Amino acid sequence: MTLARSIVTVGGLTMVSRVLGFARDILIANFLGAGMIADAFFVAFRFPNLFRRLFAEGAFSAAFVPLFSGLLETEGREKARLFADQAFSVLAFVLVAFIALIEIAMPWAMYGLAPGFDTTPGKMELATELSRIAFPYLIFISLVSLQSGVLNSLGRFAAAAAAPVLLNLTLITAIVGLTPLMQTAGHALAWGVAAAGVVQFVWLAVHCRRAGMAVSVVRPRLGPKVRLLGRRILPVVFGASAYQINLLIGTILASLISDGAVSFLYYADRVVQLPLGVVGVAVGTALLPTLSRQIKGGQAEAADHSMNRGLEFALLLTLPAAVALALIPAPIVSVLFERGAFDAADSAATAAALTAFATGLPAYVLIKVLAPGFFAREDTATPVRIAAWAMAANVVFNVILMQFFGHVGIAIGASLSAWLNAGWLAWLLRRRGFLVIDARLRRRAWRTLLASAVMGGALALGAWALAEPLAGAFAPRALALAVLIAGGLVVFAAAALLTGATGLGDVKRYLRRDPA
Repeated sequence: MTLARSIVTVGGLTMVSRVLGFARDILIANFLGAGMIADAFFVAFRFPNLFRRLFAEGAFSAAFVPLFSGLLETEGREKARLFADQAFSVLAFVLVAFIALIEIAMPWAMYGLAPGFDTTPGKMELATELSRIAFPYLIFISLVSLQSGVLNSLGRFAAAAAAPVLLNLTLITAIVGLTPLMQTAGHALAWGVAAAGVVQFVWLAVHCRRAGMAVSVVRPRLGPKVRLLGRRILPVVFGASAYQINLLIGTILASLISDGAVSFLYYADRVVQLPLGVVGVAVGTALLPTLSRQIKGGQAEAADHSMNRGLEFALLLTLPAAVALALIPAPIVSVLFERGAFDAADSAATAAALTAFATGLPAYVLIKVLAPGFFAREDTATPVRIAAWAMAANVVFNVILMQFFGHVGIAIGASLSAWLNAGWLAWLLRRRGFLVIDARLRRRAWRTLLASAVMGGALALGAWALAEPLAGAFAPRALALAVLIAGGLVVFAAAALLTGATGLGDVKRYLRRDPA
């Protein structure tokens, strides 16, 4: 499967997952709103997700995929499978011990994760209880990451990209079906999170077996390759997961601001996650094994071409998304979430955070695309140094800006630190000769920016013209937003074609082979 087809496959299935994720979050907003139970659940959900992004999707994938792909390329499937079995078994052993420790220490961990919850009676206890229910999700989803790495290295992206769809379906089922049977809707969702890990694990186990690469539990042994994997995981914990760590820092600080601040940032982040997941995660997921194979095979020019096309694809979709989210956040948030326990004041607070997050969206995606340039060369030390400085800057930005802008200052700080991270990664890759910007990317990048600006002007004009229905009841609001988004897409497509940011032939090439 070509790089472009891989990106389209992962991006398409991620889009399905994100749409279902919106349905899930609409239900959460309806049942939980943005109060105490919502804050407690979002912390409980973010806690295992933080470690999932650190140890699984971030660190583990970035360290495992180049090693596994290299073994496939040089020593064959059997050697690669044996390495996967050992990595799987060691990871499972470490995770079981880690989860047992955290379950015992959960009350103290909550004081570190959300210290402000202690000011509201019962909030800290509820967050601790929900976190204990949800945390075992980590073991299954981390093993899912290994299975995904195996399948992606074999060029089979669909099953792994579809796994998050099962997460959202499970949570939707839980909040609708279990809420009447539980103490709160937060409890129903926490149990849904735990169940979703099992469902995704079984799904990918079946697909690994069908691919002839079933990953099995064996006696854990720290062989040379597994030890090398462990050494590379530790630095990538930070290098590949700066965005999630910044969100964690934001959660801790938001808990000190006001009741509901954690929820406002969560809902705003969920909207940003649509383009970030569809574009950033898709390109990064497809690019890492491709670059690893090309570099291992000595195909330097092919690796440069892959990196340039990844950046081009990411900018083409990310820049207009960032402009749209920054210009019309209020209609988006109100249509998606404003119902039930989620009121107009919650919408306004969430929309303000969404605008701030949107300014950093291109940077978040660029990090996903640029980091594989280091990981594919088995360099995990450089990104961690960059991410560490970016995270330190994020803390400084957040502490300063939250004094003036509250929870919105936290979102602004996250965006600023993301731009610092992305810029530093690009500068070092260029300095080392690993990022050679070709003429096509230089030509198309500024044209994409111009087309996005034209679309932004059209959106601003459209929002002014549709101001009355956008401020009305749900039905006219939803219809006006649909018209606004559809119009923006048409204007951007036309502007992109007229400026040469893309061409009609590109779509066919994305679906058939690598674009030239």
